[in-house]
Amino acid sequence: MSVVTVQLGQCGNQIGFEVFDALLSDSHSSQGLCCKRENEAYQASCKERFFSEEENGVPIARAVLVDMEPKVINQTLSKAAQSGRWKYGQHACFCQKQGSGNNWAYGYSVHGPRHEESIMDLIRKEVEKCDSFSGFFIIMSMAGGTGSGIGAFVTQNLQDQYSNSLKMNQIIWPYGTGEVIVQNYNSILTLSHLYRSSDALLVHENDAVHKICAKLMNIKQISFSDINQVLAHQLGSVFQPTYSAESSFHYRRNPLGIDWHVRPPLSGLPSLGKMSLNKDLHFNTSIANLVILRGKDVQSADVEGFKDPALYTSWLEPVNAFNVWKTQRAFSKYEKSAVLVSNSQFLVKPLDMIVGNWAWWQAPVIPATGEAEAGEWLEPRRWRL
Repeated sequence: MSVVTVQLGQCGNQIGFEVFDALLSDSHSSQGLCCKRENEAYQASCKERFFSEEENGVPIARAVLVDMEPKVINQTLSKAAQSGRWKYGQHACFCQKQGSGNNWAYGYSVHGPRHEESIMDLIRKEVEKCDSFSGFFIIMSMAGGTGSGIGAFVTQNLQDQYSNSLKMNQIIWPYGTGEVIVQNYNSILTLSHLYRSSDALLVHENDAVHKICAKLMNIKQISFSDINQVLAHQLGSVFQPTYSAESSFHYRRNPLGIDWHVRPPLSGLPSLGKMSLNKDLHFNTSIANLVILRGKDVQSADVEGFKDPALYTSWLEPVNAFNVWKTQRAFSKYEKSAVLVSNSQFLVKPLDMIVGNWAWWQAPVIPATGEAEAGEWLEPRRWRL
């Protein structure tokens, strides 16, 4: 099933380019560590999900680019075309000549309503190109005005017009000492709206990704391009195809496969009066968790550590709160990789056990659904934030 990506603002468009470039590079990698037939199925599934194709054979990203200034969009379109491997659609972008001035309210209340029809029409046309449409992947920042303000406005409109389709927002948490003096206000306003209109939030902290570049990749002069490439690497390892649980021969088509609409049981939560007084009370919100294992020997990886009921909220059984997907097709240049997507830090410890026991070389940790942090093994060493 196909996913339409909506890139918003400078940050969203720059990261979006790196994501598509990472996805295509991985799908055409000659180091997939699997047979030719399996690799072809992997490539076909990736293409169906994120790309369409023109007559000349060049993949076209299923994306809509939105910014209130033309500079970044023009640069993004040019970089994709110059790569010679893929490009954006010729009429899949919308830009103006006046920015949002890092003002969330101006993006949400002025630019959003003023350009609503044009932006939503571009998105509608992109959706209509999909033979089997799954949902939206929306990339945006929270610090500025366009990504945060228009991003919140567009997500709300998508919820109104495509209520049955998945809407997943990847949002960038600003640096603790950012350059935008109103970034905290913009972030709060963005989150307050996305909580009501988005199905899932993947949150990356700039400070955390900066630490990856400095400590693991030993980059002395860290640029936004370096940070964006790490983010794209993490997102690609999550979104690339994996086998379905029902079959070892068919790649799963859902973007993530987690039921993001988790609800308490009909009987309600247990009352304090019925709980044992001798049992220590603890607060646990772990309700949506996915581990993706890729590469050599994944079938023998021990995931028993994730089956401990204490890792999850008391009103969900582990079988309902945790999923594991496996595929022998390696991701990027790594022989083995492990990915955790979770709305809780409780599952980092059992992930560490997998990495330690099986010498996994790369393991993004993307806690998701409400808030998130991100970490990643990019060298054959162990670490976590």
